[in-house]
Amino acid sequence: MADFGIQQALKELGLKEVNEGTSTGSHHFSHGKIIESYSPVDGTMIGKIRSTTKEDYEKVMETASAAFVQWRKKPAPLRGEIIRQFGEKLREKKEALGKLVSYEMGKSYQEGLGEVQEMIDICDFAVGLSRQLHGLTMHSERPGHRMYEQYHPLGVVGIISAFNFPVAVWAWNTALAWICGDVCVWKPSEKTPMCGMACQNIAAEVFTENNLPEGICNLINGDYRVGEFLTKDTRVPLVSATGSTRMGKIVAQEVAARLGKSLLELGGNNAIIVTPDADIKMTVIGAVFGAVGTAGQRCTSTRRLIIHESIYDTVKEAIVKAYGQLRIGNPLDENNHVGPLIDTDAVTMYTAALEKVVAEGGKILVQGGVLSGEGYESGCYVKPAIAEASNSYEIVQHETFAPVLYLLKYTGDVTNAIELQNSVAQGLSSAIMTNNLREAEAFLSVAGSDCGIANVNIGTSGAEIGGAFGGEKETGGGRESGSDAWKIYMRRQTNTINYTADLPLAQGIKFDL
Repeated sequence: MADFGIQQALKELGLKEVNEGTSTGSHHFSHGKIIESYSPVDGTMIGKIRSTTKEDYEKVMETASAAFVQWRKKPAPLRGEIIRQFGEKLREKKEALGKLVSYEMGKSYQEGLGEVQEMIDICDFAVGLSRQLHGLTMHSERPGHRMYEQYHPLGVVGIISAFNFPVAVWAWNTALAWICGDVCVWKPSEKTPMCGMACQNIAAEVFTENNLPEGICNLINGDYRVGEFLTKDTRVPLVSATGSTRMGKIVAQEVAARLGKSLLELGGNNAIIVTPDADIKMTVIGAVFGAVGTAGQRCTSTRRLIIHESIYDTVKEAIVKAYGQLRIGNPLDENNHVGPLIDTDAVTMYTAALEKVVAEGGKILVQGGVLSGEGYESGCYVKPAIAEASNSYEIVQHETFAPVLYLLKYTGDVTNAIELQNSVAQGLSSAIMTNNLREAEAFLSVAGSDCGIANVNIGTSGAEIGGAFGGEKETGGGRESGSDAWKIYMRRQTNTINYTADLPLAQGIKFDL
């Protein structure tokens, strides 16, 4: 299979044959077992990285804690200058990092570039935010007193990220945490460790060039047992975790047991409602990209299409026709629309889901299947599938991280469609396709979508960094990226100043001596 410049990209990103998996700034040390990273694109081993032992982790925490003492004292606008430089490094290495993301994770090259652009965008957002970490000033009930609130850094922020966005989600958390004066310890997915090492190398360049202490940016590698170092550590006041609902429940319990804070971005079971007033062409574009983009491995992927009975056959025919035009293959070849799943375990879950929907009474409209032969040697390529189903099916109630789209029919008005959409345990992203203002407003109202993201006339995936990203119910309730999501990375403090010679008490209480 053609190289597509992968070897040059690895060189630009400072990746070696064997990479140290524990890193603090420019210093690397690891003593754990070797983790081999294989590309789902062609089955080739990309590189090796050492996992983090408990002893390694203790050295990381010691270095990170010491760095925090210095980093928090640096004025936020000056921290912003460091983030600006990091964003510039990302611009320089965008093509190389985008290729690595595509090759190690399997998403299309355009999506890989888009993920790096998200990193750049959150850096730009964070630079502006560095001069806006403001609190409120309040009037006191006591004469000669002033009240206000301010925000201070938390300390060491733990980040556990998933394979599907191997670099962007880390950057969402890290850029804001750095701006807030925190330092970070990151455990990337063991399925995409080379992307983590590449980001660490880029960040280390910036901190070294500015003579900043090691430990502001830290990397640890390994499986869930390495993640437990963070979740159980009282020195880590906040753990931000992205992944499955099952994983999130474990993290939430362990962090809560020590009264720490957790920021959870978990599973999605996202739907697009298609009303009689929908633009069919827009609907097809939004639904197809939402369902097959990243081979259905986004937490915001479109899983369900809830279509009004009056246009059901029209939409079904258009969607099925569009699927017939999809090209599946090497994601670095920009002629292809769909790349591989992350590994053969994901393929197994995909085939099990299709078997399950048929067993429950569903009808397959676009046949799925595992692809083999030339170009598909990794065994990770599958055909995007469509099935007619009922929202009550057990398989429809669960998230399958693969390109499987369920078509559901609704009758009556839009409130019935909204009820169907909300009748799942997850609550991340949602959308409605309609040119009817009343339907759109009903969808966005207090009685409308119960998801953290609700869109009108766009799909469920493709969030911008300016808005807070996250969901409700079993999606975890956390918020990352834009708006005021920065506040979770800081501790709030209320201050009252008495500038008189008297000491009046609140609520008019008298206490004379």
